[in-house]
Amino acid sequence: MDFDGSKRVFHRLGGPSTASDSTRQQQQQQQKVCYHWRAGKCTRHPCPFLHRELPGPTQQSSNGAAPKRFAEDTGSQFLRRGSKFTGGSNTWGRVHGGNAVPKKTEKLCNYWVQGNCTYGDKCRYLHSWSLGDCFDMLTQLEGHQKVVTGIAFPSGSSNLYTGSKDETFRVWDCQSGQCAGVVNLGGEIGCMISEGPWVFVGLPNLVKAYNTQSNADLSLNGPVGQVYAMVVGNGLLFAGIQDGSILAWKFNAVTNCFEPAASITGHTLGVVSLVVGANRLYSGSMDNSIRVWNLETLQCLQILTDHTSVVMSVLCWDQFLLSCSLDKTVKVWVATDSGNLEVTYTHNEEHGVLYLCGMHDSEAKPVLMCSCNDNCVRVYDLPSFAERGKIYAKNEIRAIGVGPGGLFFTGDGTGQVRVWKWRDSP
Repeated sequence: MDFDGSKRVFHRLGGPSTASDSTRQQQQQQQKVCYHWRAGKCTRHPCPFLHRELPGPTQQSSNGAAPKRFAEDTGSQFLRRGSKFTGGSNTWGRVHGGNAVPKKTEKLCNYWVQGNCTYGDKCRYLHSWSLGDCFDMLTQLEGHQKVVTGIAFPSGSSNLYTGSKDETFRVWDCQSGQCAGVVNLGGEIGCMISEGPWVFVGLPNLVKAYNTQSNADLSLNGPVGQVYAMVVGNGLLFAGIQDGSILAWKFNAVTNCFEPAASITGHTLGVVSLVVGANRLYSGSMDNSIRVWNLETLQCLQILTDHTSVVMSVLCWDQFLLSCSLDKTVKVWVATDSGNLEVTYTHNEEHGVLYLCGMHDSEAKPVLMCSCNDNCVRVYDLPSFAERGKIYAKNEIRAIGVGPGGLFFTGDGTGQVRVWKWRDSP
């Protein structure tokens, strides 16, 4: 049996119609997108209006093709030149249905956070550290006393490493969830990354390097002030320093140590974010600018000045550079035919943006984690910026790390580290 309602839904999803071409054209002209669906609260079944956006740029379907990659993924290419992703074919920020989170009461209950909400399930505010149905919190790791500034999961290791401004880095056993060791470094940790078996820790006037396989413990001297950011590229370890410089070291396998390789100057204030992609080094600074450096010659190729406040984080995804700032924006940059970068899309937030982290969900779809200074991480699909969910914390989340098997980690201003896992697709 074919009820009228079912027929409308069937035709709306693209099923064959017996109507004439003129009638079908008239019906298409009368199609409208459901206002309530756009707001995430349509309750009509069936609804006479569209529950999808009107035709726009075609989105590639899941057909087994390799997912677009982030800078940390092996073998990816970034910021290729060309006009394919500019002008009318730009799909940044265009939502075509999908996984947008239904609009609910999104304010976290402060009484629940303090452990004394008396309304229970009847409370109109959230009693959860997350919103959305695509990931779950597995556990939380207690121990740090101040803001967590770095999270690293070295390859080949079964341990998670976290660093904090409480001057310690902690080693966590991933099987038991227990702290397996604490090292007091005598200075605030500004950042922490891993590359292969190495864990690098940024400190005031120093970088510490630990090999998780050989237990080597090395000190890299040279920085003047706090080390805020680090990245590895072209066989070099780069560090962004408080004085505005970027220092580089190269590992010498003969002497088993890291030797100074370069000192790069140009920024007028501290360098707080670094990323490598497309044979380029990108640096974000407290001077509100992003500098583009040739990875071979270490010469500055371009200065990007579109942000109006501190550039807190930079990230490479596919052919694009993403940057975020305390000016409440996330900007997407693409290379023009001349090779220079220009903004192709600006995403606006209501609060300053502290950190960007890219990863893939359980279906290998690219996802952007966007931490803001309202103690919340927004989770977006790329390139549409359709909201997938939110992660809440007692204080600002300053560190996000990616692990194996759909795991990821967040560290906040109170010192809490939480372990999350992407849900498998149904």
